[in-house]
Amino acid sequence: MALTKRAFYFLFSCLILFIISLPVEADVKKYQFDIQVKNVSRLCHAKPIVTVNGRFPGPTIYAREGDRVLINVTNHAQYNMSIHWHGLKQFRNGWADGPAYITQCPIKTGNSYTYDFNITGQRGTLWWHAHIFWLRATVYGAIVIMPQLGTPFPFPQPEREEVLLLGEWWNNDVEQLVNQGNKLGLPPNASDAHTINGKPGPLFPCSEKHTFAMEVEQGKTYLLRIINAALNDELFFAVAGHNLTVVEIDAVYTKPFTTQAILIAPGQTTSVLIQATQSPGRYFMAARPFMDAPISIDNKTATAILQYKGIPNTILPILPQLPSPNDTAFALDYNSKLRSLNSKQFPANVPLKVDRHLLFTAGLGINACPSCLNGTKLTASLNNITFVMPQIGLLQAHYFKIKGVFRTDFPDNPPTPFNYTGAPLTANLGTTLGTRLSKIAYNSTVQLVLQDTNLLTVESHPFHLHGYNFFVVGTGIGNFDPKKDPAKFNLVDPPERNTVGVPTGGWTAVRFRADNPGVWFMHCHLELHTSWGLKTAFVVENGNGPDESVLPPPQDLPLC
Repeated sequence: MALTKRAFYFLFSCLILFIISLPVEADVKKYQFDIQVKNVSRLCHAKPIVTVNGRFPGPTIYAREGDRVLINVTNHAQYNMSIHWHGLKQFRNGWADGPAYITQCPIKTGNSYTYDFNITGQRGTLWWHAHIFWLRATVYGAIVIMPQLGTPFPFPQPEREEVLLLGEWWNNDVEQLVNQGNKLGLPPNASDAHTINGKPGPLFPCSEKHTFAMEVEQGKTYLLRIINAALNDELFFAVAGHNLTVVEIDAVYTKPFTTQAILIAPGQTTSVLIQATQSPGRYFMAARPFMDAPISIDNKTATAILQYKGIPNTILPILPQLPSPNDTAFALDYNSKLRSLNSKQFPANVPLKVDRHLLFTAGLGINACPSCLNGTKLTASLNNITFVMPQIGLLQAHYFKIKGVFRTDFPDNPPTPFNYTGAPLTANLGTTLGTRLSKIAYNSTVQLVLQDTNLLTVESHPFHLHGYNFFVVGTGIGNFDPKKDPAKFNLVDPPERNTVGVPTGGWTAVRFRADNPGVWFMHCHLELHTSWGLKTAFVVENGNGPDESVLPPPQDLPLC
């Protein structure tokens, strides 16, 4: 029977609606990472360094929310290798997370491994880096995740965007320096320079050719995706003559606020808008360390250049006014301004009810070391436990139920309470060695208070949690008071991060929902401290069904 005109249009409309409602198949982004040793010149020295595809820093991963990403890593270097995709949640897929001996065995020389993961519910600036030894000194790069098609930024559309990777440079081989320090029981030498996109800038000798420059046009707005890839330094960053409007941290949109400088800890990312509205000229972008503990640091300032179009290179750039290296007031004030956007489209789902309360104390110490030239070595601990790395991946041991690799009796509270931030203490308070993890029930809510201590000295600690974002609900100076401090928590729009700085001589409280099963590393992102044992991991149990359980391992997972 022939269709009437009205019926035809009705059926045609239904067909169109059906097609529109079909899920759009995600794009698959494929990358090849070749780990190579290449001779690179910086300052007055040229030396071979470990690189990805011969580049320093390495290539930027570009993807879109909802994409599947396949990155084949082939190791041609003399060191074992693993790559961590810092800040990607890797739902049920710890096999792609990357930390060596936590979620995988490293990729041995001559071997390959394909990291296969989906980007779900995330957009913004993240980064990737080596997660074995100190190799992230040169093996790192950016991850830029664009919003889904048709979803605009919740801030003014920039004319263009630029990635700025803040890092460090050693004139000598980092691994050799670390080994020498371990033999002495002391830290390795500090870096010889800080860098912006791998270049130290003209304030360093022999660096005329090693300066990154960004050209802008008068009156236009630009997005700077800033990443702190330094191993051991929190950094201030500023642009001479220009304000910065913070719009995103750790790939989470924020309530915009304007500042003359930002503070960014190792592992963190910050995206800012900058308007080219100053007199046409050349302006320095600059980064230098923040350290308000009684510890000597290098105060080397890395610079890059913001150059207005049409301005000749002969014009001398202007230096910005950075906060002083020990400006605690600026640091605390800056961090207090960070707030989640908490809009209808991008809500802040802060856990209001807490199932598990944890208090972890971070401390330094000195242990006996008969093999060290000094007879002692510096160490670090959480709740008086110095973490010992296993010989096989913890996730494999958990998934295949291999006994004897780790214990799940990490204490919820420090076994020896004391005046954490009082007078300096030199005792280790019974520090023990062990591979001890915390077991967390699936979908339970966790409040973790990270408390700095004055064991040897107080110091800021930027802690990174793999597999999760968390809400930074509170922070303070001194000892955390469980009776008074929670009343001051921000449970409405706290910043959402994957890496948070615990203030010097203070504490930070974070909350998260344990809805991602697997084994997830948590550690200080100062490479010096994590190599001393300032780390642990959470074993998040499976839920009730296959959609709430760890995925099976890939066939090419590296073997130990």
